[in-house]
Order: sequence, then structure tokens, then C-alpha cells
Amino acid sequence: MATEEEILARVKAGCICKGIKLHAIIQAIEDGAKSFDEIARIAGIGGGSCKSKRCREKISALLDEQHPHS
Repeated sequence: MATEEEILARVKAGCICKGIKLHAIIQAIEDGAKSFDEIARIAGIGGGSCKSKRCREKISALLDEQHPHS
């Protein structure tokens, strides 16, 4: 059974402009992405109307949690 956090990640927006769920971003990080650019390429984020202004900070925080010394 999925945890509450996993369920929320599947419905919560990661990139509002492109309609990409947080789960796709988390999956990219778990698959080894270590920078915003890598995550953008894998998950398809960052090319929306805000040009990453909304999602970049969220992704930086997720990267810091996953790779604190990067």
C-alpha cells in the first residue's frame, strides 16, 4: 500500500505550467538526476510560461534533501 506522502506526490503539482506531477520530479531524482537541468530533461519541467520561477525552488529543496552535499 502506498504511503500518504506517495499518494500526495502523485496528485500534487510539481510544475504547474506544464501540468507535471511532483511524483515525476521525485522519480527523476531517485533515478539519479542531480541538477535542475537533469530533472527538467527527464521530467519535462521548466519550459512553461513562468520559465521555472515556480518550480525551481521546490526542486532545489528536493535535491538538497536527496543529495545534501551536492
